[in-house]
Amino acid sequence: MENAGPLETIKDERPAGLRRSVGFYGLMFVSLGSIIGSGWLLGALNAAQVAGPASVLSWVLAACMLALLALTYAELGATYPVAGGSARFPYYSHGPIAGFTAGWASWLQAVFIAPIEVLAAITYVNSVGWVNMHFNMINKVGDSAGLLNGTGLVVALILMVLFTAINLAGAKFLSDSNVIVVIWKTAVPVLAIAVVAWLQFNPANFHAGGGFMPFGFHGVFAALTGGVVFALQGFEQAVQLAGEARNPKRDLSRAILTAMAIGAVLYALLQIVMIGGLEPGNIANGWAKPLGTDPSDYGAWYTLALAVGAGWLAKVLIIDAVISPAGTGVVYVATTARLSYALGEEREMPRALATTNRKGVPVVSIIVGAVIGSLAFGPFKSWNALVSVVTGATAIMYAFAPVSLAALHKVDGGRPRSYRVPVPAILLPAAFCSANLIIYWGGFETTWKLACAMGVGLALFAVGAWRRGTGAQQTIRNAFWIAPWFAGQVLIGWLGRYGNGSRNLLPNWVDIVVVTVFSLAIFYWAVSLTLTSEGTAAAVAKDAQQIENDTGNDAATGRRARSPQAIAQS
Repeated sequence: MENAGPLETIKDERPAGLRRSVGFYGLMFVSLGSIIGSGWLLGALNAAQVAGPASVLSWVLAACMLALLALTYAELGATYPVAGGSARFPYYSHGPIAGFTAGWASWLQAVFIAPIEVLAAITYVNSVGWVNMHFNMINKVGDSAGLLNGTGLVVALILMVLFTAINLAGAKFLSDSNVIVVIWKTAVPVLAIAVVAWLQFNPANFHAGGGFMPFGFHGVFAALTGGVVFALQGFEQAVQLAGEARNPKRDLSRAILTAMAIGAVLYALLQIVMIGGLEPGNIANGWAKPLGTDPSDYGAWYTLALAVGAGWLAKVLIIDAVISPAGTGVVYVATTARLSYALGEEREMPRALATTNRKGVPVVSIIVGAVIGSLAFGPFKSWNALVSVVTGATAIMYAFAPVSLAALHKVDGGRPRSYRVPVPAILLPAAFCSANLIIYWGGFETTWKLACAMGVGLALFAVGAWRRGTGAQQTIRNAFWIAPWFAGQVLIGWLGRYGNGSRNLLPNWVDIVVVTVFSLAIFYWAVSLTLTSEGTAAAVAKDAQQIENDTGNDAATGRRARSPQAIAQS
């Protein structure tokens, strides 16, 4: 068992803290705004190409798997309402090494989503004839076909600057302006569902091109990491802003679950309506080009609206192709900054990341995230190039949550909780297995690259710990399960059936069983390696000001008068 040496019980004194100004609707719309981004514009077409009509099952399966993780985040966020919660929860349960690893995965996925949304908006708008001819932003020929050209790169950088400026205005401005954007973003896909279904819906399409499941369950699973999970992810964004929520213990769980439910229903309906609205002749011989054109050159719903005779809807969709991804991009610049803020609270990382200005805005973290995100336009100049990697990094981030919650039930179970995960003995292991299956379905090539990226992050952390003498090495035992977990995922991916480089040695369904058994073994081992109750109390006490300053009522005022040690042990 480890002592609490490196996890001091002294709260950090900052010149200014994050301000609690975001209410229920602000939190809910932040999560919903992240869910409804470029995924709805491009995800349904990609899923149909990979899985055919059975792509509907991909959305249902993804919703069920992510719902388990959403429930987990709902309890963690409501119980420990801190900024950058994805990084802080594992810190409370397993110490600074685990906390940094989760934070690094969170940061990797978040920092590249804003540029992904920018690329989606540019790709969609570029499908308009006039823009394509007079203001083309995408290369049409050669090895760089489908990638940003010089004009597109300038537009992309301008949009990133705009996202950054909105975030520098503060969380209150972000959440208030985001409400308007998300109402629009939700209304447009609902309108598209209604109009396209009314004008053209062919039930026979669900058995065309090889039947309902032309690619078997392999296609259903492969579609998950080809845009389906990417589209549905984002429910946890309210958790990242928990440190700025007015009443997180009351609002946070409701906001997460409401956003997740709306997003899941919306995406399933979009997939059904798209399949039903296709021209039967385009899918009679397969699903390679369901729109009858090269999908890389045209916005999917824009093309479909024109095909069913709804030219006015096509114009609305082009406008939405800017607003919808832009809204998500703004949110993820904010998320990246809050994750950087949380990483900055680790003594191994630069303290400047965890500073705020007089308005409570983490300026340094916002600028760092925006700069790194903008650099992504160099090696990754198309939407598809980033989706698979981001999905895998997101799954790694998600996987830490059920492990942390199960461990915190053991060592901090007496803490008051406004929301509790139902049947945690079943749901939490199932949530961890879900995240691991998403990693596996992403393919061997993606998995080993992510494992290397995680290794780079841990190396940077080790250098910081050594230079500052933080004593983080005292919690190596608590994080010892992480390296075998990554190594096992790479090995199973190599033996499995997904992605370039896989050997296809594990038969169909046997691979699923292997991943599940391996995941359960890692889960229970990880939970057994949690910090002591004293170590967790010391870790939580570092964020006591955020955790206890959550409601503004008399009870909260009384709790804030207590010592950090008493707060952490309550």
